[in-house]
Amino acid sequence: MSDPSHDNFQALRKEYQTDGIDDAGLLADPIEQFRVWFDAAAKACPGEWYEPNAMTLATADSAGAVTARIVLLKGVDAGTEKTAGSIRFFTNYDSTKGQQLADNPVAAVVFNWAHQGRQVRMEGNVTKTSRDVSESYFHSRPRGAQLGAAVSRQSAEIKSRQELQDARDQLDKKLEGQPVPLPENWGGYQLTPTKVEFWQGRLDRLHDRVIYQLECGAWRRFRISP
Repeated sequence: MSDPSHDNFQALRKEYQTDGIDDAGLLADPIEQFRVWFDAAAKACPGEWYEPNAMTLATADSAGAVTARIVLLKGVDAGTEKTAGSIRFFTNYDSTKGQQLADNPVAAVVFNWAHQGRQVRMEGNVTKTSRDVSESYFHSRPRGAQLGAAVSRQSAEIKSRQELQDARDQLDKKLEGQPVPLPENWGGYQLTPTKVEFWQGRLDRLHDRVIYQLECGAWRRFRISP
């Protein structure tokens, strides 16, 4: 196998041949439109290995240092007359993302559904979910995942994997026949978007990009150049 070269990367290219985004078919609320696209992505899933709810989450500290990672979408809440729509994910509050969100409670996420040539980007404000919401989701997870979350000091340096496994086994033995308590430093976040972009790949890189921007409490929809 030859080594990857600069020329090899330049030659990697995919042409997107789709029908694009029809403005007349778009819903007024971006969260509801997201649900439509998400359902389509899930139904067209290319295999059991694929996770349509995987999203890149970018956060930054108060100095502007940015980090990004893949997390899983675990809930979508539609807006009401008094509340805006939002999406949910869960994590360790002491993790790097948790610390950054404590300092700077804004974030951006990207969903990439490559099998459909689609992306969705969201930017907005982030708050913690209620303890009840975190508790409900935590205990819906497999017991092994609950134990793992309880013993992991996410983002902290460890000596070896065995250290984690031993801690997990010890807690499992200690709690035999009992539920795993929700850790104080673990729970959900709710991202309430102020901007949502729907991206559809098109031929000749003339992609469709439709923006929903929250302005004065209402969504304004418009197109931008690719």
